[in-house]
Amino acid sequence: MAEFYRKKKKVCQMCAGKSVDYKDVDTIKRYISNERGKILPRRITGACAKHQRHIANEIKKARFMALIPFTK
Repeated sequence: MAEFYRKKKKVCQMCAGKSVDYKDVDTIKRYISNERGKILPRRITGACAKHQRHIANEIKKARFMALIPFTK
């Protein structure tokens, strides 16, 4: 017998009240992959579309300001 279950949908942290700023490097590093330094997709981060775009822009700002590297 195959038992099917639904995976619990991730809640967007920004909608819950937590913000991401390009100066907060520790928070931004959670949204970047370890191997290549790529921005993680929505299905992994659990962010909504609006806030995923915001996260991407903040990561790009932090890279430009040399707070985080472009690649590892």
